[in-house]
Amino acid sequence: MLKKYPQFTFAFAIIFFAELIAVTNNLAVVRLFTKPIITISLMLFLYFAIKRESRFTKKVIIGLFFSLLGDIFLMFVHTNQLFFMMGLGAFLIAHLFYIAAFYLDSTNKMEVERRYVLPIFLVFGFFCLAYYYLLRPYLGDMNVPVLVYSFVITMMGIMAALRYGKTNFKSFTWILMGAIFFIVSDSILAYNKFVERMEIGDLLVMSTYMAAQFLITMGTVERKYVKKN
Repeated sequence: MLKKYPQFTFAFAIIFFAELIAVTNNLAVVRLFTKPIITISLMLFLYFAIKRESRFTKKVIIGLFFSLLGDIFLMFVHTNQLFFMMGLGAFLIAHLFYIAAFYLDSTNKMEVERRYVLPIFLVFGFFCLAYYYLLRPYLGDMNVPVLVYSFVITMMGIMAALRYGKTNFKSFTWILMGAIFFIVSDSILAYNKFVERMEIGDLLVMSTYMAAQFLITMGTVERKYVKKN
């Protein structure tokens, strides 16, 4: 990433640390700029870095767009809790588009070891259920929305993992890492909101979230469709 896209990587690093500084110092006005620019910069990078658009790229860009809406909605949660539901809905749609993108690669007819499929479902599924049951006593009216969201983001992780052997290894690795970071970010956010407020909760949420979106974007740029020899 540093060698191939040094200018954008450096620019995103500035955005990354600017957002973390704004979060740490509770600079709400600054975050009105730094938070939206995260996904805006990634969308622009994807648009200009990929010469030939594909269905995969378009779906990821749409996912980034709905992530942008989610980021904007969540910035105003302190004014009305309705914004939390709107943000949750926007990110839900974003994950559906990521799932749709990753599914395109999983349908590749390249033969891969089927023994990996069951562990993938078990690992992601176990984490989803275990974490949901941890949160459940604290959810109240948010029980069903959080369950649905947990299922969707788990499927996003599973579909990212099922790209193994169906695309080039660099793209697979970066997108899978991005999906895992996304699940970690949302898990911290949920714990921070529903269970117990952590002192560095927001910092952890944003650092893992930005890493997730960056890795998914880079994995999209590096994606190459693998064909049978």
